[in-house]
Amino acid sequence: MASSPSAPNPRNARRGLAGLTLAGAAALVAGLLVPATASADDTFVSDADTSSNVTHVTNVPKTEVMSDFNSDLAFTGDYAIGGNYNGFVIYDISDPESPQVVSEVLCPGGQGDVSVSGDLLYFSVDYPRAGTECGAPSVPTTDPNGFEGIRIFDISDKANPQYVSAVRTDCGSHTNTLVPGKDGEHEYVYVSSYSPSARFPNCQPPHDKISVIEIPLDDPAAAKVIDTPVLFPEGGNTNTAGCHDITVYPKRDIAAGACMGDGILMDISDPAAPVVTDVVRDTNFAFWHSATFTNDAKTVLFTDELGGGGGATCNERIGSERGANAIYQVGGTKDAPELGFEGYYKLPRHQADTENCVAHNGSLIPVPGRDYFVQSWYQGGVSVIDFNDPKNAQEIGYFDRAPINEDRLVLGGSWSAYYYNGYVYSSDITRGLDVLKLEDPRFRVAEQVHMDEFNPQSQPEYKPGRGNGR
Repeated sequence: MASSPSAPNPRNARRGLAGLTLAGAAALVAGLLVPATASADDTFVSDADTSSNVTHVTNVPKTEVMSDFNSDLAFTGDYAIGGNYNGFVIYDISDPESPQVVSEVLCPGGQGDVSVSGDLLYFSVDYPRAGTECGAPSVPTTDPNGFEGIRIFDISDKANPQYVSAVRTDCGSHTNTLVPGKDGEHEYVYVSSYSPSARFPNCQPPHDKISVIEIPLDDPAAAKVIDTPVLFPEGGNTNTAGCHDITVYPKRDIAAGACMGDGILMDISDPAAPVVTDVVRDTNFAFWHSATFTNDAKTVLFTDELGGGGGATCNERIGSERGANAIYQVGGTKDAPELGFEGYYKLPRHQADTENCVAHNGSLIPVPGRDYFVQSWYQGGVSVIDFNDPKNAQEIGYFDRAPINEDRLVLGGSWSAYYYNGYVYSSDITRGLDVLKLEDPRFRVAEQVHMDEFNPQSQPEYKPGRGNGR
């Protein structure tokens, strides 16, 4: 998410956002809380309109502790981890139709993007704090001692996460991407951030770079920034100053970056030293937001977050090519790949002018040999997309609530929608965690793909005839 008209801008007005301060908090983990009641209602009744092949299974409402915006999701075993501007929530999803809140960690710091690796959780801090600990109050971005970057937690005990360490990065961490290492001894996190200013001592222009954090697996507290590669040495497109998000495909040694005014491909054969191999621009795109590869890596789907996620852009006036997905084929050679435009996909269901709606986070539905995608569209809900013909992508299923407010634009809706082990999990900004079931013969084989861990921005490979995501 880039910005919103009905909430502080996470990149510009974020510089000085007060956030939530836990009074008297001095501990590193400022408030591990386990709600007394932490499951969906026994008699769930959906408040959404759905296509015939999508069932709204349940909803887990937000608690008072996590009263700020919900953000992204990551998955490990029988658990989903939900980011929030106040911290993060761990859900037990061993019974997907009755999720349980296991724990909540109150740790404000911005949108709280999350990635999980074994017992470690990487958590993005994008609003400056007085220190690295969870109880640190907010400070202005003009404070040279303010902390932004990555916090690391040990989540081996899901009911009692422990703070491990923090790593400062330039301009903070709007999003983060887990990149496995190849030596079995290290892993990496690519940190994306943007909106530099000469007024911000820790976020100076041009900031045409990312941060690469190296984590020793036997000593995660020793994690540190090892490089800040410049992705646009000659300057990016107008207003490009860093990246919003990066998706890696480790099995293929490639990555796709959504970098504000540019879409890029990268070679990550050395995960500690990513190299840009192609750059593409699109005059219809306002803000390159995220990317997803097809399983064969022959296609990349980029999203355009027109209006920063806070605007009503899914209507006839905006049209079908702005605030959309753009689908590119990957051509050229392995050493010199080239992105070639194929087509757009825009939510076909027009939304009200009081509904913020634009392309946002999604993932593949793991059907070997076929290209299906499930995607969030804020108050446009969740769209199930067939893009086997990239020139003519079509919606084949949906989940859509009525406007939060019929009279004025209120920020809300599905931030992220991801397929994981037979169900779709949607993180709704204001209404909690939604669980959807896809009941369509085209997706039946996907239910045989079992993943032990899933970070949507670190894509696994799945192979025809095999049951496990790799």
